[in-house]
Amino acid sequence: MTENDTSSSMRSRRVRSFVLRMGRMTSGQQRAMDELWPRFGMQYSEECLDLDKLFSRTASRMIEIGFGSGEALAQYAQTHPETDCLGIEVHRPGAGHLLLQLQTSGIGNVRVSCHDAVEVLTHQIPAASVDVIHIFFPDPWHKTRHHKRRLIQTPFVDTLAHVLKVGGTLRLATDWQDYANHMRAVLDPHVAFNNVADATGFIARTDHRPLTRFERRGHRLGHGVWDLEYIRK
Repeated sequence: MTENDTSSSMRSRRVRSFVLRMGRMTSGQQRAMDELWPRFGMQYSEECLDLDKLFSRTASRMIEIGFGSGEALAQYAQTHPETDCLGIEVHRPGAGHLLLQLQTSGIGNVRVSCHDAVEVLTHQIPAASVDVIHIFFPDPWHKTRHHKRRLIQTPFVDTLAHVLKVGGTLRLATDWQDYANHMRAVLDPHVAFNNVADATGFIARTDHRPLTRFERRGHRLGHGVWDLEYIRK
């Protein structure tokens, strides 16, 4: 590779919305990754998936991007057994925690990807194949110089629009008001989405997003949470 080739590669390298932190996995999480990944895990490739084959049925589909430790995803899957759910999370301890929940609760309608969501949606998810997308509490990257790392940017929203069916639902939540306003600034004018909220631009939390311990603590401290919901035109 020449010096010019290297320079071109550096310029075209995508700014990622996450830092891959190799957090400590518990023995239970590691066991889950070792034993349960063959059943629930979805390997990354640049080939488009046959989602009916992945889930062994034809059903409505939900994707949660950045599911953390997986509580919201597990609850949604358990209360919507008619829906196939795909969780995408780059951090392996969170994936291991979710796998343990799936085993304990006997949940079978979930598959898990440990890869960059941008690449998964771009290469693996067919166009107009998803009914619901959840993005709850993505990293706010609160420092101004880091705003370019925020997940919710127009090119990524274009990708969400590509995989969502017409009439599909995009739900988001953040506990950082500046990021909430940023989300609206990106999504409200987007040609593919309608904000379903009233004049405030935000909605009340729905049952699709369970309260976490972190959020309950935030409520006690007076912290706010902003929920948004959009429909694919």
